[in-house]
Amino acid sequence: MFFSEVIGQESIKRRLIQSVKDERISHALLFTGPAGTGKLAMAIAYAQYISCSNRTQTDSCGVCPSCHKFNKLAHPDLHFVFPVFKPEKADPISDNFIKEWREKVLASPYFDLSEWLDFIEAGNAQGMIYEKESDSIYRKLNLKSFEAEYKTMIVWLPEKMNLACSNKLLKLLEEPPIKTLFVLITEDEEVVISTIRSRTQPVKFPFINEESLRKALLAIEDIDPGQVNDAVHLAKGNFISAREYFTPNDDQLFFFRKFQEMMRQAFAREVLAQMEWAEEMAKLGRDRQKAFFNYALRMVREYFALNFGNSEMVFLNEVEKNWGIKFAPFINEQNIIQLFNEFETGIKHISWNGNPGIIFLDTALRMVRLIKK
Repeated sequence: MFFSEVIGQESIKRRLIQSVKDERISHALLFTGPAGTGKLAMAIAYAQYISCSNRTQTDSCGVCPSCHKFNKLAHPDLHFVFPVFKPEKADPISDNFIKEWREKVLASPYFDLSEWLDFIEAGNAQGMIYEKESDSIYRKLNLKSFEAEYKTMIVWLPEKMNLACSNKLLKLLEEPPIKTLFVLITEDEEVVISTIRSRTQPVKFPFINEESLRKALLAIEDIDPGQVNDAVHLAKGNFISAREYFTPNDDQLFFFRKFQEMMRQAFAREVLAQMEWAEEMAKLGRDRQKAFFNYALRMVREYFALNFGNSEMVFLNEVEKNWGIKFAPFINEQNIIQLFNEFETGIKHISWNGNPGIIFLDTALRMVRLIKK
């Protein structure tokens, strides 16, 4: 992975490159920011640049033995930790999913947790970094570097770490092995335990600027150039969202269909259908349940904005927008705050491990009253 392959984020690239030139490589970095901003791509590019034996002023050489191994994510001094699920006959550790991880990252390092869990066919299981992972981390980092000057441990989504694993990682951050670089990549910094945050150097990733996003989309084969501006507008600096404008992922299509069903059933007062809908939603994993409520929050916000007729304020794809032309008037000044509160409450109750069947049915029934306002 080259710095040139990371979309935008030029100031962060310069900062990381300068740290190598000045020989001031921090032992632990915390890459924070929204999904789709290139944190994972940047972490790999940085590790490759550090290990490159013939680096240039702006990037890795791409031809030395180290770069060849990084290009396959197979360098012996590059290690990954990421959320997994418990397989039937193996330990729930990253090493048991490393083949799939390499395939996914090499296809594109721009993806979120939901997309990753779908790729490894986790079903409704929640992605976690289990306590067992800490043993693997200790074993790898207590070895001497095989080839590079630095060993690099990239931890993707440390907010998904089991508490026991977090505490063991903390001990490594407090007394790091010599010539070891940790890069923690989070999309929810506040959930990462404070003692880990205090022992890392934060690097905050902003949303990608529109021009960089536009160039990246135009470089993709079979993209309709006439739709790129709409995709950039909708994405708001998130490359994952920009790409999904052209090929919506399964979750996005599923959530839109379930949002439509919820609102149609509420309008028609179809209580039995609402009960069946709630039972189906209750079978999802908790990460997907929270993701649905977040999607519903976005939908009511966008449909409320659609009522004002200002396209610059609306961030909907073509299918969502077409359906919203008739539905949007039902989201108005009289119910917008209550709708927001209902979906935010749903997220909170799912996070508290409440009964999902009751939570979704309660939300669906409350829509009956709110949608008619």
